Amino acid sequence: MKQMKRDLGIRALKVLNAILMTVPFAVCWYGYYAPRTYSPFYNRGNWAVIALFLIVYVVYGKVYDAFMVSLSHTAELVYSQGLAAAVADGILYVVTYLLTKRLPSPLPLLQAFLCQVFLAWAWSTLARKWYLAVNPPKRTAVIYDRRPGLEDLVSEYGLWKNFDVRITASVGEYLADVAMLDGMEVVFLSGVHSHERNVILKQCVARNIDIYVIPRIGDTIMSGARQMHMLHLPILNVGWHNPPAEYLIVKRMMDIVIAGLALVIASPFMIITAIAIKATDGGPVFYRQKRLTKNGQEFYVIKFRSMRVDAEKDGVARLSTGSRDERITPVGRFIRKCRIDELPQFFNILSGSMSLVGPRPERPEIAGQYMKELPEFALRLKGKAGLTGYAQVYGKYNTQPYDKLQMDLMYLAHPSIVEDLRIMFSTVKILFMPESTEGVAAGQTTAAEIMKTTERQRQINT
Repeated sequence: MKQMKRDLGIRALKVLNAILMTVPFAVCWYGYYAPRTYSPFYNRGNWAVIALFLIVYVVYGKVYDAFMVSLSHTAELVYSQGLAAAVADGILYVVTYLLTKRLPSPLPLLQAFLCQVFLAWAWSTLARKWYLAVNPPKRTAVIYDRRPGLEDLVSEYGLWKNFDVRITASVGEYLADVAMLDGMEVVFLSGVHSHERNVILKQCVARNIDIYVIPRIGDTIMSGARQMHMLHLPILNVGWHNPPAEYLIVKRMMDIVIAGLALVIASPFMIITAIAIKATDGGPVFYRQKRLTKNGQEFYVIKFRSMRVDAEKDGVARLSTGSRDERITPVGRFIRKCRIDELPQFFNILSGSMSLVGPRPERPEIAGQYMKELPEFALRLKGKAGLTGYAQVYGKYNTQPYDKLQMDLMYLAHPSIVEDLRIMFSTVKILFMPESTEGVAAGQTTAAEIMKTTERQRQINT
C-alpha cells in the first residue's frame, strides 16, 4: 500500500511538472501570439496549440529522462526539462510561423522559456527533496564475481541517497551464507555467472527483493531472443542482428534525408571551420582515416582535422586523451568541444558507409588490439557503423571498451526505428555535457595499454 501511494505521488508530480511547464507557454500564446495568429477554430484552435505543446514536451521529456526524479540529480532534471521545453518551444514557434505566414518575434517565447527554466528548477528541487524524504535509501547488497567495485560506482554517481550499501560479497561468500540477504531490499549482481545468478534471482524473487543485474556478453545477446512455442514447449529463438528488410529500408531513407538536410543547414559553419583550420597552420582541412563498418569492411571516415599534421608521425595508432592531448590544435580543441569536427561524416552517411545510428567505427589497428583480449568485440561489426550510438548517448568518452561493447550489443540486439529516433534525440542532450567528451586516462593512448591497465577488461573474457 505504501509503495502504491509513492507511485501515485510520483505520477502526480510528473503531471504537475507538465502543467507547470505548459503555463508559461499558454500565457505567452494568449498574451502575444494568439491575437496575431489566424485561428480557424477560434478558441478551440488556441487550446489545440497549447495541447500540442504539452504533448511535445512530455514526449521529449521522456526521451531526455526529464521526469526521473528517483535517480537523477536536480541539475540533471533541470537540464533535461529545459532541453525538452526548448524543443517544444521551437516546434511551436515553427507552427506559429506557419499560421501567421510571417516570422513572429521570438522574444515573448524566450521570456516564457526563462520562466520554464525557473519552474523546472523549483519543481526539481522540491520533487527531489520529497522523494528522498518519503523514500529513504534502500538496504542494499552487492554480490559480484568477476567485476568488483560496484559499490564505489554507487557512491561516485551520487546514488548513495537511493541505495545504502551494507553488504559487499563475492558470489562464493554469498552461497556459503545465503542468510546474509535477510533484511535487504535491493541486490546488485555484478558479472555473476548464469548458474549462480539464477540461484540468487530465485531467492531474491521469493523474498520480494529488487534486483539490478550488470549483464555479461551472453546476457546481452540473449536479451534479443524471440519468444515462441515449439514442441509444446516455450522456446527462445536467438538470432544475432538480423533486422527485417523494411527496417533497413526505412533506416536508409532516414539516413539520406537527415544527412542531406544536416549538410545544407550546417554548410555555413563548415565553411567557417574550413577557413579557420587552413588559416591556423596551412595544413589540410579534412582528415581521412581508415575505419571499420559492417562485416569488417574498411572505409575512410572524413572529419575536420583537429590535430597537428604530424600527430601520428611514428605510425602508431593512438587514442586521443581528450582535452589533455597536446596534439590537438587550438581550433581543433574548439571544434571537438562543439562536435563540429564530426560534421563531414554526413558525407559518409550519404555514401552508405555509415548510418546515423550504430556502433562508432573503430580503426582496424585498435580493433585488432581489442579483439586479442576481447574476441566478442567483433560482434559489434554485425551492424553498420554510426555517427552516434547507444554507447555515445549512455556512456562517456572514457567509458571502458567492454562497457561500450555491452551498450553496442544491446542496441544491435533490439533493432528498431523508434530506438534509432530515441538515440538521435538523446544525442542532442549530451552535446553540452562535459563528461561525454572526457578523454581516456593519461598515459593510456593505445588500446593495448587500456586493456592492460583495466582490471575489468582483463577478467571478462569467459
